[in-house]
Amino acid sequence: MNKPFRIGIAGLGTVGVGVIKALTKNADIIALRAGCEIKIVAVSARNKGQDRGVDISGFEWVDNAVDLARYGDLDAVIELIGGSEGVAADLVNGTLDNARHVVTANKALLAHHGYDLALKAEDKGVSLTYEAAVAGGVPIIKALREGLAANKIHAVYGILNGTCNYILTMMRETGRDFAEVLKEAQELGYAESDPTFDVEGIDAAHKLCLITSIAFGVKPDFGELQVQGISNINATDIASATEFGYRIKLLGIARDVDGEIMQSVEPCLVPIHSPMGIIEDVYNAVYVEGDSVESPLFTGKGAGEGPTASSVVADIIDLARGIQVPTFGIAAKNLKEAPRISMGDTRARYYLRLNVIDRAGVIADIASILKDNDISIESLVQHGRDPDHVVPIVLTCHETRHAAMIEAVSLIENLDSCAEKPCLMRIEEL
Repeated sequence: MNKPFRIGIAGLGTVGVGVIKALTKNADIIALRAGCEIKIVAVSARNKGQDRGVDISGFEWVDNAVDLARYGDLDAVIELIGGSEGVAADLVNGTLDNARHVVTANKALLAHHGYDLALKAEDKGVSLTYEAAVAGGVPIIKALREGLAANKIHAVYGILNGTCNYILTMMRETGRDFAEVLKEAQELGYAESDPTFDVEGIDAAHKLCLITSIAFGVKPDFGELQVQGISNINATDIASATEFGYRIKLLGIARDVDGEIMQSVEPCLVPIHSPMGIIEDVYNAVYVEGDSVESPLFTGKGAGEGPTASSVVADIIDLARGIQVPTFGIAAKNLKEAPRISMGDTRARYYLRLNVIDRAGVIADIASILKDNDISIESLVQHGRDPDHVVPIVLTCHETRHAAMIEAVSLIENLDSCAEKPCLMRIEEL
């Protein structure tokens, strides 16, 4: 067997500990698959004395994680710190500068700086791999970059954040509102104490940015993404969607529209029995439309110690085997600026929930605004009446331009009868 493949691990949180466990527990089979022993040489984290449930005494301790970039004779550094700037960025840049491979789970870093890092990795003749950065244990990066490499991709879309999917599932199953279910998710460890990145769609957007780059051969550009989270969704929306035959899912969508790329992260209504509609709880799912395949669906847990560590170790094994592929599927120098379609020019059916004062003429005012913007109502539901009090009105519209819908909603929101911000979602017949 070949000489050991030597690694250093920066970050000993949930995923870092999971990587140590996997490499230790399955050392023999991993060595056979890699063609050599995977040897953890050094580790670094904030607190050396913390009890992590694994024995790290056999590894060299490095106080400053950035020092791993040039530490000893490592073959690769595993960056599990997170964040788009600071220590993680310094470590990854330094490791590549020193012509060492990098394995990371850091989608934020790659979404913001992936193009420059990919250029540097290729210039130094090393790999920058990140299977664990998207959908946890679901091997979607490898699938897009390698398994589906023969395909022209038409669209990639999916549920990319398990926290949001859990919240939406629990809201439907229990009838409770967003804030109450979010608090429960935090208590269970599914949501962070500051859940902004998850519930406002930022985490999913980071992931979609990377998927889009591989699928369409374009530079990752997080700043161009339209992002909307789930915090404006309430129990009425969940119940109404079910009544109409839909589930609400936070979707990341990248689609080729006549040579231009439509890219968004937003809550959408999808048919209950569709590939996305049946994905519940903390599970992720990614659906790929290629020109040579029958639209494969990839699904599994999108986070957690085991699934994410599995993806990290898979990347390490590839590097130990000597397998190197371009960071985003093609040479970074060949990645193009994405030709992006204006979201205003896209067309879709829409769901709209309005909380209005229940008095004569309100529905007529709403219908007039929609008519003036060439928007046709498909269905309208108001359960019960409560004169001079706020009641929800829920309607769906036939296919229309996004720009027209946004203009209409803005005018409706300014009506004195509209009591709060409307909830607008696209209907995706996936």
